[in-house]
Amino acid sequence: FNVLLRAFCTQREMKEARSVFHKMHSFFSPNVKTMNILLLGFKESGDITAMELFYHEMVRRGFKPNSATYSIRIDAFCKKGCVGDGLRLLEEMERINCLPTLETITTLIHGAGLARNTIKARQLFDEIPKRNLQPDIGAYNALMSSLTRSRDVKSAMKLMDEMDERHIGHDNVTYHTLFFGMMRSNGIEGVIELYNRMIQRNFVPKTRTVVMLMKFFLARNTIETRLLFDEIPKRNLHPNIGAYNALMSSLTRSRDSKSAMELMDEMDERHIGHDNVTYHTLFFGMMRSNGIVGVIEL
Repeated sequence: FNVLLRAFCTQREMKEARSVFHKMHSFFSPNVKTMNILLLGFKESGDITAMELFYHEMVRRGFKPNSATYSIRIDAFCKKGCVGDGLRLLEEMERINCLPTLETITTLIHGAGLARNTIKARQLFDEIPKRNLQPDIGAYNALMSSLTRSRDVKSAMKLMDEMDERHIGHDNVTYHTLFFGMMRSNGIEGVIELYNRMIQRNFVPKTRTVVMLMKFFLARNTIETRLLFDEIPKRNLHPNIGAYNALMSSLTRSRDSKSAMELMDEMDERHIGHDNVTYHTLFFGMMRSNGIVGVIEL
């Protein structure tokens, strides 16, 4: 029964999932896991109203929510920017002695960040040890995101140092969040400093972070874009169209249209399509170097 419901919910076919539940629940024994599967489905489909109506219907049937139930509902409200409702649910959890998990608190920290409420985000983070929990990389990343959204990159960097002290590693979310914050506030010096720090740790970021860095450095002519592009396969990842377009732009700026065209051939070999940016970049490069013949050929 739960497997069938999960299949519908995964496909976000909530009308069908609810229909199956109402037709079959009397033949089976729905439990709190059943309730959570459907609540998660409503949350993922973005229908908070349906989620809450179903929740209260299940409570009237005698089901008692657990921490996972509350975490799903809190996450739904936070993603809609309703962190106040999320905090209300946290208080409700505590009233019925349903202990929040680290995931619950991390979700609220992220929600407070979306609402630009860094004071509440920091307060929630600082309360983690008081709940007999220990902050993990997810909690640190959530607080970093909250701080960088408010352009408090200095405090975000201090969090990175604190992670080092506690022997908590950094992941791609950590670096991507900090790079994004640096680009918005500290400018090129901060980005280069963090980039060098990342390289010293032999950390290879995911493709989206590499592309973001390529575009940033390319606009400032400060670093060999090809080096960043070549970092992608080291993580057993594959460059996407954004990475190719950024490198093409770098090559055409250097009037190396031949290498840019070779990249286009490489994209064909890897079955990566071309978009308007690809052609615009190459046409621009051809016009600057190869003249009319190259433009007509392209």
